[in-house]
Amino acid sequence: MSEKLKIKLSIANRVYPLTIEPSQEEGLRKAAKNIEAMIKQFEQSYSVRDKQDVLAMCALQFASQVEQKSIDKTNVNEHVEEKLNALNDLLHAHIVS
Repeated sequence: MSEKLKIKLSIANRVYPLTIEPSQEEGLRKAAKNIEAMIKQFEQSYSVRDKQDVLAMCALQFASQVEQKSIDKTNVNEHVEEKLNALNDLLHAHIVS
């Protein structure tokens, strides 16, 4: 069992101390960096002064990306299933004849 790692992440000018598995560190640091970049983008693009509003916009953006990836994955899976069924039908027809 690996030892826990204590790190501090800065998001929206606040520091968040976390105790994590070492394998999580890279992902968490990248996530914090992406959040900071998105905060900067929203602050430059819109005249938003309240950090709470900016963070809510970031949360919505990230959540919508996750949902869209799920929808896209479902669509791809359905497409692959249709293609496999068509291929199976062709093989079956060829074997039977």
